[in-house]
Amino acid sequence: MLNIGIIDADLIGAKKHRFPNLASMKISAYNKNLGNNVKLITSYDEDFNQYDDIYLSKVFTATEVPQSIIDLPNIHCGGTGFFYDKAPPLKDEIEHCFPDYHLYDDWISTLVERERERERERERKVSLSQFKWYTDYSIGFTTRGCFRKCPFCVNQKYDHVFKHSSLCEFYDSSRKKICLLDDNILGFKDWKAVFDELNSTGKKFQYRQGMDERLLTKEKCQVLFSSNYDGDYTFAFDNIADYDLIHRKLEMIREYSQKQCRFYVLVAFDRDGKYDDEFWKNDIFDCMKRCELLLKYKCIPYVMRFEKFKESPYVSLYNTIASWSNQPSLVKKCSLVDFGVLSEKCGNHARARSVKEFYEKFPAFEKYAYMKYGDIALF
Repeated sequence: MLNIGIIDADLIGAKKHRFPNLASMKISAYNKNLGNNVKLITSYDEDFNQYDDIYLSKVFTATEVPQSIIDLPNIHCGGTGFFYDKAPPLKDEIEHCFPDYHLYDDWISTLVERERERERERERKVSLSQFKWYTDYSIGFTTRGCFRKCPFCVNQKYDHVFKHSSLCEFYDSSRKKICLLDDNILGFKDWKAVFDELNSTGKKFQYRQGMDERLLTKEKCQVLFSSNYDGDYTFAFDNIADYDLIHRKLEMIREYSQKQCRFYVLVAFDRDGKYDDEFWKNDIFDCMKRCELLLKYKCIPYVMRFEKFKESPYVSLYNTIASWSNQPSLVKKCSLVDFGVLSEKCGNHARARSVKEFYEKFPAFEKYAYMKYGDIALF
């Protein structure tokens, strides 16, 4: 019997916990099935000599891990956060192991108790919804791979979409919902069979990574928008070159559903690698032109800033646009200028100033600065 430690580096390094690490849950389950003792390590201050093996995984490259931890002889590192698109896969017997959905239980209990202690004096209840991804969802992949090869994306390993596992590999009927991490489900030739299997469970489900709306057809819209879907339908609008195509797909979407759709909008990524003054100006305009189209169809833009945005002369404006667009309650009610005014009243003068300075320098931007959700007439 071995003592196994599991480190979810994003859990330790993030300011706020986000999402369980699926690889960690599978490694935990595999080792428990072998009869080993498994513990989730939630601090780098532990005595690591007590473990025979420690499996450290991270998803995000920005998550920092002390080099002294990485250099330990009993540490095994994995995940896109370390290796990006060259991350080695799990062994098949681990990859297709039913996840250990109880790996995070003790961590959750500890946090809940701490919060209850803090809230007792104020006579407020602790909300458990913050842990919903850890407690309410079955999580896994039904398909893997994508043929798009987008230069900013980690999914470069495969050039097609293929079946990865049946739902039974990770579906826990005692959990309320299902979360799929598939790279491009709409690019899978047997996509309908996957949706049929998901709908047969009677559980709400969602694709967390987003779906490729460029592949939507009338049949796909009919199935997708009549499914027992959980939350917003999430897509992406990463390239202004797709404007006309996205426009046609938005029209198709609205033929079948008026439900809320969210679109990731990538900014600050120069496909030519120049990152000059002309690029930064055009990128701001391209971002807002995409947002305008989405707002016309009452879709929510979610602006994703590529890390290069920090080098832009308009870094403050990028931050302002993201702060506005990425809060549905705000983007539905006010324009970018209105958001700046509200921020100013709260003491944040930089937001209003960043918008005003840009449209004073480039007057054509003013129409985007004043546009509002749903108020713009459709084409």
